[in-house]
Amino acid sequence: MTCKKFLSIILTLLTLRLTAQTNLNKNFDDDWTFHLGAAQGAEQIKFDDSKWRKIDLPHDWSIENMKGTNSPFNRDAISQVNGGFTTGGTGWYRKNFSLMAGDKEKKMTIRFDGVYMNADVWINGHYLGNHPYGYTGFDYDISDHVKFDAPNILVVEVKNEGQNSRWFSGSGIYRHVWLSTTDAVHIVPGKTFITTPLVNIKSATISCKLTVVNETSRDAGVKIVTRFINSSGAEVSTTEVSNTIPAKQSYEFKEHSVIKKPQLWSLEMPTLYTAITTIYTDGKLTGSDTNSFGIRKISFDVANGFQLNEKTIKLKGGCFHHDNGPLGTKAYDRAEERKVELLKASGYNAIRCSHNPPSPAFLDACDRLGMLIIDESFDAWNYGKNPYDYHLYFKNWWQKDIESMVCRDRNHPSVIMWSIGNEIPERGDAEGVATAGLLVDFVKSLDTTRPVTSAVNGLNKNKDPYFSRLDVAGYNYAAGGDHLVENIYASDHQRLPGRIMYGSESYPLEAFDSWMSVLDHSYVIGDFVWTAFDYIGEASIGWLGYFQHQDFYPWNLAYCGDIDICGWKRPQSYYRDALWKQDQLSIFTTPPVPSFETNPKRESWSKWHWLDAIDSWNWQGYENKSIDVNIYSSCAQVELFLNGKSLGKKLTNRSTKFMATWPVLYYPGELKAIGYNSENKAVSLARLITAAKPVSINLSADKKSLKANNQDLSYITVELSDAKNNRNLLAENLVTFKIEGAGTIVGVGNANPRSLESYQAQQRKAWRGRCLVVVKSGKVPGEIKLKAEAVGMNEASIIIKTF
Repeated sequence: MTCKKFLSIILTLLTLRLTAQTNLNKNFDDDWTFHLGAAQGAEQIKFDDSKWRKIDLPHDWSIENMKGTNSPFNRDAISQVNGGFTTGGTGWYRKNFSLMAGDKEKKMTIRFDGVYMNADVWINGHYLGNHPYGYTGFDYDISDHVKFDAPNILVVEVKNEGQNSRWFSGSGIYRHVWLSTTDAVHIVPGKTFITTPLVNIKSATISCKLTVVNETSRDAGVKIVTRFINSSGAEVSTTEVSNTIPAKQSYEFKEHSVIKKPQLWSLEMPTLYTAITTIYTDGKLTGSDTNSFGIRKISFDVANGFQLNEKTIKLKGGCFHHDNGPLGTKAYDRAEERKVELLKASGYNAIRCSHNPPSPAFLDACDRLGMLIIDESFDAWNYGKNPYDYHLYFKNWWQKDIESMVCRDRNHPSVIMWSIGNEIPERGDAEGVATAGLLVDFVKSLDTTRPVTSAVNGLNKNKDPYFSRLDVAGYNYAAGGDHLVENIYASDHQRLPGRIMYGSESYPLEAFDSWMSVLDHSYVIGDFVWTAFDYIGEASIGWLGYFQHQDFYPWNLAYCGDIDICGWKRPQSYYRDALWKQDQLSIFTTPPVPSFETNPKRESWSKWHWLDAIDSWNWQGYENKSIDVNIYSSCAQVELFLNGKSLGKKLTNRSTKFMATWPVLYYPGELKAIGYNSENKAVSLARLITAAKPVSINLSADKKSLKANNQDLSYITVELSDAKNNRNLLAENLVTFKIEGAGTIVGVGNANPRSLESYQAQQRKAWRGRCLVVVKSGKVPGEIKLKAEAVGMNEASIIIKTF
């Protein structure tokens, strides 16, 4: 390390330390009390909450056991199939906190990253306001209402009432809460905007806009210094601007800088820079603002599609809702990060956040790991899809909520498009077109560096005026949709050659045709399957079909995701491997009887299911009977073996839709597939082995070292295996857990879409030979020991360290 670089890093650290003393952003997640149900007078300071539950955030009461039961599910729940038979209601939160006398002259702001929904907030009995939307952040200035010589009481009432969502929404303060402390002359938090208008390999121009507010009664001389730091911690550029801001007014500063030989943000190397902005008031350091950003160039056109840094990239995309499976909607940073890791490992490079803005932690993870994002605002505008959904609030709140989304997220290099809505009911009429124009114009008043899109179904010509308001057209179910047009992309391109299109939603069963359309047409920039992750709610659309007032209980999961709620790949994800990657090979069998009871009333258009396929060769009782063996492969050809005997070779290419099927007479043993390339060289191998009776429990953790911050998570997979360590997919044994040391169990699951078991219990039945335990660190460093037991099996244990 050069002396110059070393001094730069030291200076950066000193600046951060000094600004930390003048600008505090404190996590406010710990030490709340909670009560589910009505609580008259709970907003008052002297209210007695001593009998309330003690909790830490994030929190979701809808994933918790209902009172007097061992399950979060209820056949009579208001949410019904939409919410996966979970329960909302009213919940109260209270937090007692103290402030330092030295901060008496400071400005205090409380910020919520997300509360579902209809949050009313009080500080020391003073009503601060209501925020209806459950997916956008909001804040309140509490400076005039806090005490420095006595404890303060922050109170939040949350109301998740009536049918207000088409999926599991969760309930409560499910994202982080922050307390910000700034000087009276300060940079407006969350409004700094960094862009990279000129980018090439030699240099990048950086533009930075920020607003400073002077809340004092006198003019203030303000100097702004912004230092740009690369991923190694070295300063690469500095800007300095000054102005006098009159009392009680604000001023927007604009800065421009050039970074030589920039490290560009890309999917393969998601390099991030940090802008550290310090503010000096009348010569005194009074605060700072720190923003992460990436240097990258994006473009969209018909001839080249989507380009990142002048390289065409096809969007290998998936949609998902915001829940975290066994955790409910609790947005722990690690839970959000793990989703991105799993999707990236499965070949995805893009995610559509349907149908609402995601958590800040999720976008931070996408920035760090290299994932592209469509950031979506709403599922409804003026006309609802449920009696109590966002349409009740749209008229008065859409501008505030879009501003919250765009201003919060526009510095994220991962975000490449803004979506103003999903399947908006009025999309085909003049009112919807006019509203779309208003939303698009408002988005572009906040950010002109990204295109605006929307996801549209019912792809008929009457949607042309709506599409004309958008920069990029999102097609829901272009393949197999209700428009009844074969190859609608090509036909619409003939009609409207300037339209840029993508599959904003697609059916799993139409994966082949959907992806071939992307590969064949430059103007089709990508495809987003419904869904990348399975989720709670819209119960059984992936098996029984989209509900038509049928009683689907006890189904509670959608069962349509490429990856299940525990994070394990489902068969369709392996098929997508064959579409997206080279030399891929996997084996599945069709069960001799359906995995679940089928629905004779399934509508023909309800196609969110996948083939009934299991990666098992355990079919006792079906000896010498034919079982279909399905191969998903991107190899040129595949050879199948049963117990060492070849059953022949078959081609797997575009003409076969990268699939091959053998009818095989069942005999226990080993089913093996070998994939060959075009030169007949073996390049891939896949096996299914008949497992014997399970005798042991195997534990494996995705992380064995956690931060002792009361937030970090380890996901521990529990597998039931035979004496040769083969997982037995027929095993459904009850596994019990004991935890000791510096952590707690915060979730258990098994991805069974019909299970009514608790997600918080110290036990879980295996399903298809496995289950999952999620362990959270505490506040004190040490060791966490998890033990797992099942009748007739050897006990297993695993150690997780916290620091």
